[in-house]
Amino acid sequence: MEHSILQTVLWSYLICINIITIAVYGIDKRSAVRGKWRIRVSTLLGLAAAGGSVGALLGMHLFHHKTRKKKFTIGVPLMLAAQILLLFFLAKAGLLFFA
Repeated sequence: MEHSILQTVLWSYLICINIITIAVYGIDKRSAVRGKWRIRVSTLLGLAAAGGSVGALLGMHLFHHKTRKKKFTIGVPLMLAAQILLLFFLAKAGLLFFA
């Protein structure tokens, strides 16, 4: 039962952070096109590091945003790989189930 609650919280968090991340990348792209205020690079990368790496990659490609910046084209996929590894190790330790 405890694992079930932990999983629900984890997956809910990951879904929310990724939706927020996609939205923030879209907002920043729109601001860039309109010449308005921008969202800091540290915020964009921080959202990816906080579990929103899938949303960051989707936002980058969906909005064609930050796709020429090495911090993003290398950093975000590395963050995603690290997050996948973390999930794998949590599952292997019996703390997370995928079925």
